[in-house]
Amino acid sequence: MNTCERSLIIMKPDALQRNLLGEIIGRFERKGLQIVGLKMMRLDDVLLDAHYAHHKEKPFFGELTSFMKSSPVVIMAVRGADAIRGVRIIVGATKGSEADCGSIRGDLAMSTQNLVHASDSIENGELEIARFFRADELFEYKKIDFEIVYGTGK
Repeated sequence: MNTCERSLIIMKPDALQRNLLGEIIGRFERKGLQIVGLKMMRLDDVLLDAHYAHHKEKPFFGELTSFMKSSPVVIMAVRGADAIRGVRIIVGATKGSEADCGSIRGDLAMSTQNLVHASDSIENGELEIARFFRADELFEYKKIDFEIVYGTGK
């Protein structure tokens, strides 16, 4: 799986508070993505400032960081062929009321409190995974259904 992409998923406080963690994780598993890291944590200002640096000057930044600190979050790293695009489809558009049915946000969210964050590029996926996971928290292993999921089996 050396050519596979990796994406960071953050299951935000609203996912935890609404008891949707299993539903969300299950969608990525059913798609065939490999979970290579998973943990629960509380986010602090240093981590949030780095992660949301592109929003730092926007008027909603304070509200966003306050929300992200309101309860623990669950952080997950997934891997798969074309994972970034696949994850973005599973997650759906940013605003839940505009996201397609069948996506996490389309089925389960109505606003910008949208349950999950997902990496938007291969480069950001790697940067974000390194920001939230130490190397010893990430796992390499053979997934027995890889050939079936990706159509490489005979």
